[in-house]
Amino acid sequence: MSELSFARCACGQVECQVTGAPFLSAVCYCDDCQNAARNIERAGQGPPVAEPDGGTALCLIRDDNFRISRGAELLQPYRLDPASATSRMVASCCNAAMFLTFADGRFWKSIMINRMVPPGLAIEMRLCTRFRTSNLPWPDAAPRHGKFPLSAFLKVGRQWLNMKMGR
Repeated sequence: MSELSFARCACGQVECQVTGAPFLSAVCYCDDCQNAARNIERAGQGPPVAEPDGGTALCLIRDDNFRISRGAELLQPYRLDPASATSRMVASCCNAAMFLTFADGRFWKSIMINRMVPPGLAIEMRLCTRFRTSNLPWPDAAPRHGKFPLSAFLKVGRQWLNMKMGR
């Protein structure tokens, strides 16, 4: 990915600027990601949230490398549960799921890979595959993990340290 990229809604009214490369790219098959994808897709005529096999492709970007550059007023939070710390931000103009944000102190945004410009970000791993219900063949050779693997936690920890050290 280039030094500067964007996450754009389907109609282009919402745009988020991303500086630098994501520190993790993954497809998540957890129940929450699958349920949220289905609910958002049912709500309108927006682009798909989930991949054909039911997973949600996400890339993690530190908060200090992310900003909403256009259309912030069009972003609406979607929560599976009103008490949830996780909000999926959806562009109300075209029902495009854009990114996940967290009210529990996490220092990153999880951006929908299908909203990234330029496209083509490679998937590093597939997470929570024990919840995958699809019979489709795996679309790539990315490592598959039934839960969140230690390698994902290490990537998050490394970024947290980098951020604390001003890198």
